[in-house]
Amino acid sequence: KAGQLYGMGLIGGFCHLYIGQEAVVIGVQMASKDGDQVITGYRDHGHMLACGMEPKGVMAELTGRKGGYSRGKGGSMHMFSREKNFYGGHGIVGAQVSLGTGIGFANKYRGDGAVSLTYMGDGAANQGQVYESFNMAQLWKLPVVYVIENNRYAMGTSVSRASAQTDFSKRGVSFGIPGEQVDGMDVRAVREAATRAIAHARDGEGPYILEMQTYRYRGHSMSDPAKYRTKDEVARMREESDPIEQVRKRLLGAHKVPEDEIKAVDAKVREIVNESADFATSDPEPDPSELWTDILL
Repeated sequence: KAGQLYGMGLIGGFCHLYIGQEAVVIGVQMASKDGDQVITGYRDHGHMLACGMEPKGVMAELTGRKGGYSRGKGGSMHMFSREKNFYGGHGIVGAQVSLGTGIGFANKYRGDGAVSLTYMGDGAANQGQVYESFNMAQLWKLPVVYVIENNRYAMGTSVSRASAQTDFSKRGVSFGIPGEQVDGMDVRAVREAATRAIAHARDGEGPYILEMQTYRYRGHSMSDPAKYRTKDEVARMREESDPIEQVRKRLLGAHKVPEDEIKAVDAKVREIVNESADFATSDPEPDPSELWTDILL
């Protein structure tokens, strides 16, 4: 729906869709506890919803309306919810990693038992500040789980052409940070790996790296035609590995869930999405006086 609204000109600027990667954030959130924090990059709408943020507020921020989480002033890269412990999507590639490490430092300083769940993409994993963060996190045994969402193409260049070490789970080896590769298209595998990683961090053992091997169906952003890969590749991933369809097939098959129940869930989801879109296109734009709020001197 966000992609549709962007195509209609109702969402301006950038819009980075999460379609295909849903199992990652859902699986990690299933393993987390109340009080754990989430911080990520700009492909963030799925993370917001998984944290329990209100869909209407998320969609209204995308369309720049006053009912959005940042009152229509921030868009997708600047949405936050202190209530839901969501510390934002961030537009600077890799910036969230040092901030997420800082959140982990605060957790250890306070002794509150919380874990910082810090997400990044495969492109961001090559940023220098990421390795500075790894070093500090391991040195001080900070409770941080670094989730690398490897969707294979970063902003448009394949991992094999851009990274000397394509096994991102090993990116912390020189610092002594354990890591593992995970099937990021299978929510069960994600939940199991995240449970281990979060327990490691929460028990005072320091940071942990999870490389989620996933895939985005659309371009890097809505303006990206994604000509660096074939249509056959995308179609094959959708057909063989789609995280939502995998769950649907298991429910219908092994778990014998009646198809009517699944259809009812689909109908409820569509209702929520449509209500959010209606709100986001009818809610007023922010008053010009909002230009002078949230300014820190």
